Amino acid sequence: MNVTDAVAARRSVRGFLDKPVDPALVERLAQTAARAPSGGNLQPWHIDILSGESLAALKRVIAEKQDAGLMEAAAYDIYPRELSVPYKDRRFQVGMALYAAMGIERSDSEARNREFRRNFQFFGAPAALFCTVDRRMGPPQWSDLGMYLQSFMLLAVEAGLATCAQECWAIYPDTVDAFLDTPPERMLFCGMAIGYEDESIPANRLRAERAPVGEWLTVRG
Repeated sequence: MNVTDAVAARRSVRGFLDKPVDPALVERLAQTAARAPSGGNLQPWHIDILSGESLAALKRVIAEKQDAGLMEAAAYDIYPRELSVPYKDRRFQVGMALYAAMGIERSDSEARNREFRRNFQFFGAPAALFCTVDRRMGPPQWSDLGMYLQSFMLLAVEAGLATCAQECWAIYPDTVDAFLDTPPERMLFCGMAIGYEDESIPANRLRAERAPVGEWLTVRG
């Protein structure tokens, strides 16, 4: 597989087979992804990998929190509070496309909430990772996290795995930090589901559209 094919194939998968992933494979991908660039070679990412009983335990903890209706405050705004056009429209459109793929009506709040909770079970994935960053880091280092995570996801495609990057975990920072024993100087950025795609899951049929190139590309000669 070449890089072009991996970029085209990578997407957010929201349903995984009940098939274990070799922990050594995930660790190897995490190590290889560390070749991602970072300003000043700071390498600001810290990665925690979970599988087996540790992953099952976290799923139980978060399910109990949600059953009790307990919420926490994210350490950062996942989206700008005043999201403007065209970004607001893009977010709305992909959300509607996702629910349509699953046959969920916009008015069906119970089904929407049920699907949202699947985020916190990693959509059934047998492995997961969390990415944390030193709280002293700023936007440039956060972009470095993105380059690391994209590198990991492309390597996962090459290895025959599927992934879903999940910033939604940022709304449960206290729970995740306590579970991972994260030192206070580090902040939770996101989680990621890792496994083998279940092609029978309706959500996995979605191919999110990309904006027309004229909206975002300017070429000067």
